[in-house]
Amino acid sequence: MLILSRKVNESIVIDGRIIVKIVRLEGEVVKLGIQAPLDVPVHRQEVYEEIQRSNVEALTRGRRKAPKLRPGQLSAPPATAGLRLSARSAPKPGQADSSSKDRPE
Repeated sequence: MLILSRKVNESIVIDGRIIVKIVRLEGEVVKLGIQAPLDVPVHRQEVYEEIQRSNVEALTRGRRKAPKLRPGQLSAPPATAGLRLSARSAPKPGQADSSSKDRPE
């Protein structure tokens, strides 16, 4: 572990992309400012550890096995399964189509 001494308003640079600045001291508490690219996640250690625990739990939680498919069996139901399609009847001769009422002629 590298140990550095810094005073208020002094900074360190990590990898040329991350700047850690000592913002202020409040008793034994050090306030840090961290400037990092958006693609670099920055967390307090206890938050990071909780994220890791949650990720491991999500991966190891009892998951159902996917059903085995027989040859020729679809992996998913067709897109129209369970949908009711309403057939619109064609207008009778001499009768206007009801959807054409709103359209300008």
